[in-house]
Amino acid sequence: MSETSRPCPETDTHCPYCALQCGTRLTGDHAAAVTVEPTDFPVNRGKLCQKGWTAPQVLSATDRLLTPLVRGRDGQLTEASWDTALDTVADSLLRTRAQHGPDALAVFGGGGLTNEKAYLLGKFARLALGTSQIDYNGRFCMSSAAAAGNDAFGLDRGLPFPVTDLARARTVLLAGANVAETMPPLMQHLDQAQLIVADPRHSATARRAALHLQPAPGTDLALALGLMHLAVVEGLVDHAYIERRTRGFEAAVSRAAGWWPERVEAVTGVPVSAQRTAVHLLAESHDSYVLTGRGVEQHRQGTATTAAFINLALALGLPGSPGGGYGCLTGQGNGQGGREHGQKADQLPGYRSLTDPTDRAHVAGVWGVSPHQLPGPGRTAYELLDALGSEKGPRALLILGSNPAVSAPHSAQIAKRLASLDLLVVADFVPSETARMADVVLPVTQWAEEDGTLTNLEGRILRRRALLTPPPLVRSDLQILHDLAVRLGEPPDRYPAEPREVFEELRAASRGGRADYSGISYDRLDAGESLHWPCPDTAEPHPGTPRLFLDKFAHPDGRARFTDTDHHGPAENTSGDYPVHATTGRVLAHYQSGAQTRRVAELSEAVPEAFVEVHPDTAARCGLADRGLARITSARGGMTARVRLDPTLRPDTVFVPFHFAGAGRANLFTHPALDPRSGMPEFKVSAVRLDPLPE
Repeated sequence: MSETSRPCPETDTHCPYCALQCGTRLTGDHAAAVTVEPTDFPVNRGKLCQKGWTAPQVLSATDRLLTPLVRGRDGQLTEASWDTALDTVADSLLRTRAQHGPDALAVFGGGGLTNEKAYLLGKFARLALGTSQIDYNGRFCMSSAAAAGNDAFGLDRGLPFPVTDLARARTVLLAGANVAETMPPLMQHLDQAQLIVADPRHSATARRAALHLQPAPGTDLALALGLMHLAVVEGLVDHAYIERRTRGFEAAVSRAAGWWPERVEAVTGVPVSAQRTAVHLLAESHDSYVLTGRGVEQHRQGTATTAAFINLALALGLPGSPGGGYGCLTGQGNGQGGREHGQKADQLPGYRSLTDPTDRAHVAGVWGVSPHQLPGPGRTAYELLDALGSEKGPRALLILGSNPAVSAPHSAQIAKRLASLDLLVVADFVPSETARMADVVLPVTQWAEEDGTLTNLEGRILRRRALLTPPPLVRSDLQILHDLAVRLGEPPDRYPAEPREVFEELRAASRGGRADYSGISYDRLDAGESLHWPCPDTAEPHPGTPRLFLDKFAHPDGRARFTDTDHHGPAENTSGDYPVHATTGRVLAHYQSGAQTRRVAELSEAVPEAFVEVHPDTAARCGLADRGLARITSARGGMTARVRLDPTLRPDTVFVPFHFAGAGRANLFTHPALDPRSGMPEFKVSAVRLDPLPE
């Protein structure tokens, strides 16, 4: 019996949702009977959020995919055998590649895939398909912070310290992060800190803050530059740290010099007094942290904005200090591990670069091929999706662990692109909106039915353990990749289907890379060791690295880099036709595109439909009534939502959650302008108008 199908009446594992990866204990012998309890794991300490408590309900979703589906000539998806489904996929892939070349085939992965799946998916794309066209939905989540972290520190790990270190913080700046709703168990680690929250909304987190900075959407970079300016002119920077541990300070200061407090207030709306208070709170506390989230990253200036907040942290001497630091709050369940092992357009396992000859040679050696066989970098996520079906774009797409019909910006355009493909294959466990568009749907195991590893936001490698035997006609993603690769003419042993085997190969591929897992094994994890990467394979078992940068940063000279960056504003400004800014985000009850949480009765009842938060004055000007329906329209399209009046919101801003499908898709109006460094779309600011709708 395979690892992924071994039944067990009780097991310790981790929540399937966010990157905290709270520890849980599952009990039950069939899907409808599974119960969950939190464990005393360091990040959650016996607590769970509403999503974590209800996670087992997805296991018994009434519309669970239980057999392969193939679209017939009548346009309907009908049940098929695995051989029929996989033969259909393989034949179409081979035919398309023969006619149009390997880059006519594409793969789109997900930040919720285990490390083993992310690794094998990248290998499958580059060897079995021979394509450069692979990226994943983490591009929409963490790419800006990853680019900024690599530039500044030479390494990208969301939190370069354990979550538990935050418990001793005196002051924490949360920029663009609403953790009280998105990661509630994290708040217990912040209970003793003075919170400074930068967010256009008076969010659940802002309501618990000592100081709320409320910038206009798209102006976070100006705010960060202004805080840096004040730190310098008021004598709050740590010059000894800057001299000893950094480079590039003078250029960054020169840029920030143009952002005096009054100018920052005019651009952002944040009062001078609040700017000054924030900087003094951070600088004068002994244990201060700067943490960023999606609110500062999901912009066409996302990398620059994150870099500006890193500049502030460096100026205050925080990163790599025993009592403070900078960190990025990774969002998706395996957002960290998912971007380390090869499903990104420009990346190989171990966080290696696809353009570096040494990195290519190492991974090619592990895979048993010539480095020349590895394709170069492909399109980033939105560019890939927007090219589908075009003359020079991919004509066939395999999707694992993602729902881009809902989650991609300008989603009506992306839906058209998906519909234009010669072949769309979706592997999922529920019929997501993207799966319903597919030519072939492959039913896969859920989190409680499979083994594997994930890497949480602090770089800690975790064991996912199976509780249940999967339904009879459901297969793991690893098995599907193996079966397809064999049909495409690849050696069977090149694509192991057992997670432990895949992880052993991942260890070898990551050896010596920035994200080195070579010293980590299932045996060590199962013995209860807490291991953070990098964890190299050494003569004596390496203890892992829970705290990075204490002695040096990951650049060759050991110094962190300031970034010379300036504010240029959002891709589109408000106008007479579109007079209000819309920003998007998450709510407590739902997760990502909502494909899972909208199938949980308790969560769906808590937030059953899309809504738009509007200031009462704005609502009055637009003729909107509380609890009435509204149309939110941008130059790209519009969606329908229920109005919620909120007097704490900025009058020039409305907020919409992005978890809903159909006419409630927020991404019908979002802007696809991309950050030039990271490929991140500008989800967080769109110019819109509001119109009342009849019931």
